[in-house]
Amino acid sequence: MQHAYDEHLATNRYFDRKFGLEAAKILPGEYFVANQESLLVTVLGSCVAACIRDADSGIGGMNHFMLPDDGGRDKVGMSARYGTYAMEVLINHLLKLGARRNRLEAKVFGGGAVLASLASSNVGARNAEFVLEFLKTEKIPIVAKDLLDSYPRKVYYFPHSGKVLVKKLHRVHNDTLFSRENDYKTRLSGSSMEGDVELFI
Repeated sequence: MQHAYDEHLATNRYFDRKFGLEAAKILPGEYFVANQESLLVTVLGSCVAACIRDADSGIGGMNHFMLPDDGGRDKVGMSARYGTYAMEVLINHLLKLGARRNRLEAKVFGGGAVLASLASSNVGARNAEFVLEFLKTEKIPIVAKDLLDSYPRKVYYFPHSGKVLVKKLHRVHNDTLFSRENDYKTRLSGSSMEGDVELFI
């Protein structure tokens, strides 16, 4: 059966020769989960990624999201629902694969002030604040974090072991990251989210 949230699953899969693992590249608005040894990779600017796993079974996943920019008017409410959705989709899929809620742990990354158009409205800081607050409310312990600052990051997550490698990109040689985040930001501001998202099944 096709679940509503399958449309956000990352489709960019490849074999990573350096690490010798099946890998998935997570783009803005996507997530991925794995129940065997694999590698999840993303590049973050203002966006945030939550890497969540069941510490015993090694079932884990990663999302990549941004709260819509509303000019800072909406502290909670509409914009937070996008982040809540991104988090709930990931957690629910992990539980579906057999992860146990009481064994979940998180590592969170991103929220940098890297785009002038986003830095002015503190989008990175709001994303970081949201993910910390969400995990605190859900009582999922944060075992590592690398948030804020002014540079993009490339994150390599190995859900099976929980290991994360973070590469700080002091010089970004192409504009792909920035155009991806800007496109994603535009898509967010143009879409409406109707009704409440209740995914706990």
